[in-house]
Amino acid sequence: MDFRNGRQRSWAGTREPGGWVKKAILLTCCLLTLLPFAGAQSTVTVSVVDTAARAIAEAEVFAEETGQLRSAGNDGLLELDVPPGAERLTLTVFAPNYTTRQAVIATGNGQQRLVLSPLVQDLSSVTVVAEARRREALTRLRAVEGTAIYAGRKTEVVSLEALTVNLATNQARQIYGEVSGLNIYENDDAGLQLNIGGRGLDPNRSASFNTRQNGYDISADVLGYPESYYTPPAEALARIEVVRGAASLQYGTQFGGLVNFVFHQPNRSKRIELLARQTVGSNGLFTSFNSLSGQVGPLGYYGFYNFKRGDGFRPNSGFRSHNAFVHLDLAPASAPNTKVSFEYTYLDYLAQQAGGLTDAQFYRDPFTSNRERNWFAVDWQLYSLRLDHKFDERTRLSVNVFGLDASRKAVGFRSNRVSQVDDPSTPRDLLLGDFRNYGAEARLLKRYSLGGRDAIALLGLKYYRANNGAIQGPGTAAADPDFSLATADFPSYPNQSDFTFPNRNVAVFAEHIFYLNERLSITPGIRYEYIRTASEGTYNRFDFDLAGNPIREQEFTDNRIFDRNLLLLGIGVSFRRNPALEVFANLSENYRSVTYNDIRTVNPSFQVDPNIRDERGYTADAGIRGRVDRWSYSANTFLIRYGNRLGEVLTPELRTTTDGEEVETGRIIRRRGNIGSALLYGLETLVEWQILPEQRGERVPRTLAAFANTSLTHSRYTSSEIAGVTDNEVEFIPRLNLKTGLRFGYGNLLGSVQYTLLTRQFTDASNALQDRSDNQSGIVGSIPAYGVADLSLSYHYKWLLLETGINNLTNERYFTRRATGYPGPGIIPSAPRSFYLTAGVKF
Repeated sequence: MDFRNGRQRSWAGTREPGGWVKKAILLTCCLLTLLPFAGAQSTVTVSVVDTAARAIAEAEVFAEETGQLRSAGNDGLLELDVPPGAERLTLTVFAPNYTTRQAVIATGNGQQRLVLSPLVQDLSSVTVVAEARRREALTRLRAVEGTAIYAGRKTEVVSLEALTVNLATNQARQIYGEVSGLNIYENDDAGLQLNIGGRGLDPNRSASFNTRQNGYDISADVLGYPESYYTPPAEALARIEVVRGAASLQYGTQFGGLVNFVFHQPNRSKRIELLARQTVGSNGLFTSFNSLSGQVGPLGYYGFYNFKRGDGFRPNSGFRSHNAFVHLDLAPASAPNTKVSFEYTYLDYLAQQAGGLTDAQFYRDPFTSNRERNWFAVDWQLYSLRLDHKFDERTRLSVNVFGLDASRKAVGFRSNRVSQVDDPSTPRDLLLGDFRNYGAEARLLKRYSLGGRDAIALLGLKYYRANNGAIQGPGTAAADPDFSLATADFPSYPNQSDFTFPNRNVAVFAEHIFYLNERLSITPGIRYEYIRTASEGTYNRFDFDLAGNPIREQEFTDNRIFDRNLLLLGIGVSFRRNPALEVFANLSENYRSVTYNDIRTVNPSFQVDPNIRDERGYTADAGIRGRVDRWSYSANTFLIRYGNRLGEVLTPELRTTTDGEEVETGRIIRRRGNIGSALLYGLETLVEWQILPEQRGERVPRTLAAFANTSLTHSRYTSSEIAGVTDNEVEFIPRLNLKTGLRFGYGNLLGSVQYTLLTRQFTDASNALQDRSDNQSGIVGSIPAYGVADLSLSYHYKWLLLETGINNLTNERYFTRRATGYPGPGIIPSAPRSFYLTAGVKF
């Protein structure tokens, strides 16, 4: 390591040189994106209004003959391209809170007017769900949405309106039941945090995905600490968008891709709409979700308040949570193509953490706890100000300025001997994190004609800055949630540090859709990133004698700066034989930086390699998706190549002596670092069969559908400098990940039953097997296979809604996680059988 002027220049890999080939590709893509093309193709103007002749803002129109999907402005107007010689277009028109309409229009009769009828509130819920499913089916195949391009990618859209699941507790395995290959940590029975990974990515706080809310970042620090402590409540969501690894070109460098939570929009057809949902459940669960929505003149609004409390399914695991959100948008009549919106999110929750278990403890009684003093608290405030402007039907601009003011606090007794009883006279380990960041992202999307065919160019710019702080030291010896430092009471506490992490990021990205003919399109893309991460602070090291008494204290200053310049390339291909069949493929580079915050946190359960480096690699997908009669399907293969993959391996613990030498302590611990190169590949399929499709005009609507979501994955480390790792399987990957179930409806009664099955998965690169007799650590070993069944029912009558269900129907005793830090260390059991009942009203 080279320290010059207090700065460390080489810590996490080498500077990315770029190379003349990449520079040439970058220049070519930029020139193609910025060329001021002007289209000469004929168009037809469509006006979308309601039955009172009021314009319907953001209505969407799909043209079957051309595959175009256009959105209307605030004036309800949009333009559609007309192919040469075409006299008619077959259109599907839909908008939130309005019925879907199909119409055939003549292209030569001037402006065409389409009228939509509001959804009647006492319609059968089956009919409403059918409308929602139709909308989701169209948007899932969309090449362009707003100012984003998704052509040639594996995208999955979860429509919450089309699901009958436990929304009150964000039951992830139900909500994401049709999203292929996801591995989910199940830490609690309230859904306070979402922990998802996929294709070998660590699910911990969804840190391998770029997590967004309505298009802007919500994680603690996209660069230095990309963990999501805040998860939007499912009751507030209209849909969840999941874009796999190829999202790296538009949404950041992550291997996982994008998860974007999209909230309900204001109900434009009402001045005020009230929704109130109250839920009770097992283990003292109570949740209250209440929202207001409407449109008053040019002002649209949506807001909610969500309260949760419960005792948890283990001792010492109670919680309470307050979550509020407000959205305001203004679309003045004087500027019908411009909309300004503001959003504010607040979350505050406190949870007691029951700690982890050893294998022996879990199989003796999985619902015990020997930790009474462990607590976790989150305070989260998000801000967003967005401008959307449509210069004309072919040119759109969006600018989003966002910020985060948040903190997370953890205090408790952590020991790598999980079975060790907590001594109430000893200090607790205290971790304090403050997150202050802001950013801005601008996107310009241009449609034009190139060689007589449609072409779409996207150019984007993102600036992001963070100044986060992390303090580690002694907490009090009390049992309550006291998050104050107790350095004066315990001056010789070994794990002490105080750091700030000023990070900066500038990204420029561009993508372009070239339509080679009416069916085939190619979408190349590029992203340039400048990343500057830094740490400024001090940490203490204590030396102890054989009796455990401190004999020497040293304070070290550790100021580092690391600059990176990255160039990521990608390309996607889409062949749409007809509106019901598409073949796609894509290849994109990925990158993941090591976080300073991870490095500086002292954890008794594992050590961090001081020479840890950034990950680099690529992801590829190729697949087919479509519909045949009552069947809808998607199937794709994928391949991920990791270089310098981060992971954990069992190794002898090392301790630095006063002479600077590293000696073994005789204990075996996990060591986190760059394991080596890894290759992952597999097959993902989703098949849905409408056994009894809903028929319009039925006196009592009936539906019955079955689905099977299957992921088969193989993985191995292709090379490693660590003995015994090469050819091992990659951690967090079950070879079979299956979710299957039935969805049914009869009149106003809807239901679903789902079964989830995951085979065995390893938790470290050494592929350590489970030892049920282990009564010390609980952090070492595999996760056994498990299967869980869930049942949900809902009944809707006019303004009244009732929901109920049973999660973990067969009372399976299982676990999905071996935690090395909070909320452990040790095995974190998953919830046993539980019940819930929701009563709701909507006016």
